[in-house]
Amino acid sequence: MSASPIVKTAGVDHLPSIAEIYAGYVRASTATFELTPPDLAEWTSRFTAVTGAGLPFLVAEVDGRVAGYAYCAPWKTRPAYRRTVENSIYLAEWATGQGVGGALLDALLDSCREAGLREVIAVIADPERNVASPALHRRRGFADAGVLRRVGYKHERWLDTLLLQKTLV
Repeated sequence: MSASPIVKTAGVDHLPSIAEIYAGYVRASTATFELTPPDLAEWTSRFTAVTGAGLPFLVAEVDGRVAGYAYCAPWKTRPAYRRTVENSIYLAEWATGQGVGGALLDALLDSCREAGLREVIAVIADPERNVASPALHRRRGFADAGVLRRVGYKHERWLDTLLLQKTLV
């Protein structure tokens, strides 16, 4: 990586790069339980839902290329959960291990505070193999909230989900 990541609010013009990054995770990893990569129309719908709810959707760029993205979505739809969100962070393969994830998560948490949110939940699929994500979140003050055992089935394996939580206020 030749430059520091620039984190900014995502736009619809970033969605093709976001879709490409995520598709790699869907196809080749257990970092997500999705089995089929969402197409651009689905990403547009997700982006519109997130931003329409006033929640942050960010990208990190390095040398003008999308190196990763992060956003928050409602944790649950019931009104009592309105100040609790679930975060998602994904990096381009070429951008891992270079501080992009930390820059994105820091900016995402700042945006959540500005939006008046209280709790951020990280739902990490297959934490035994996806060790970077729990480490990143724990370095930012997320605490372990529990493990859901064998709740996903992908690539011929039953997988756990780790829940981490951060209080912002």
